[in-house]
Amino acid sequence: MEFYNKVGKMALGSRLRRLSELVTDQASKVYELYDIGLNPKWFPVFYALAGGENKSIMQIAQEINHSHPSVSTIVKEMVKSGIAQEIPNQKDGRKNFIGLTVKGKDINERIQVQYTDVNAAVENALNQTQYNIWKAIEEWEFLLEQKSLFKRVEDEKKLREANDVRIVAYQPEHQQSFKQLNEEWITENFNMEETDHKSLDHPQEYILDKGGVILIALYKGEPVGTSALIKMDGGMYELAKMAVSPKAKGKGIGYLLGLACMEKARSIGAKTLYLESNTKLKPAINLYHKLGFKKTSGLPSPYERCNIQMEMAL
Repeated sequence: MEFYNKVGKMALGSRLRRLSELVTDQASKVYELYDIGLNPKWFPVFYALAGGENKSIMQIAQEINHSHPSVSTIVKEMVKSGIAQEIPNQKDGRKNFIGLTVKGKDINERIQVQYTDVNAAVENALNQTQYNIWKAIEEWEFLLEQKSLFKRVEDEKKLREANDVRIVAYQPEHQQSFKQLNEEWITENFNMEETDHKSLDHPQEYILDKGGVILIALYKGEPVGTSALIKMDGGMYELAKMAVSPKAKGKGIGYLLGLACMEKARSIGAKTLYLESNTKLKPAINLYHKLGFKKTSGLPSPYERCNIQMEMAL
């Protein structure tokens, strides 16, 4: 126990596995106590068949919330032990139903007293604890169905790494990074076009001098992302030239850049944000939806690769 107290909640999976192994080991002894020839890991499948109805492996898997391969393996072991049997499906010869054999039905009759005693023992143990583990498990299962542990850790990782991200205004020394970051994603997915070369080679002339803005994302001081606001007519700005280095993916930098651009656009009096993209860039399209952009159409585009236009009222 000292190890788990030292490591703390990081060892949640290991501690639950240890508890599961402990309970499973003692469950085996319980089956021996009642002379029930049943492997504890077979119990969910056995119980699903104990009502007398023959079921397919898929039906059993759905009922006990196990994977199809897991149930299939258990069924094979139960068939080999003589507890279960395969029964031909009259409507579909390619599939079989699974049912209990005479031996399995005999076990089901004899195991009822074990159920009674085990249930009473567990209830007594629960009454001796300050926290009801059964209810806690139900709560955790519900929480993890709403949001997986992986996603929760991923979100914490992004929050921590976001502390090392700074969004700064473009400076002349950022020109090479601005160009390189954009060329990197464009050439990976499309061909560079004339408008790309103009804005990336001469950002001061084609973006900044015309009333636009360029932002640079720094991660631990290194330029890893960029985006620009290009001034259009009627209080509209185009969100353009957004790029994040592959080595900085998964840190939420695109989202932080998007938020920074929205904030900057409001501060300079923009009424609408507009962007052009391509539907093959699914992560980017998802990001734009998350930021609040909606699909629109009608404006002529200088890019051949553009097949979707989006905008957002500020």
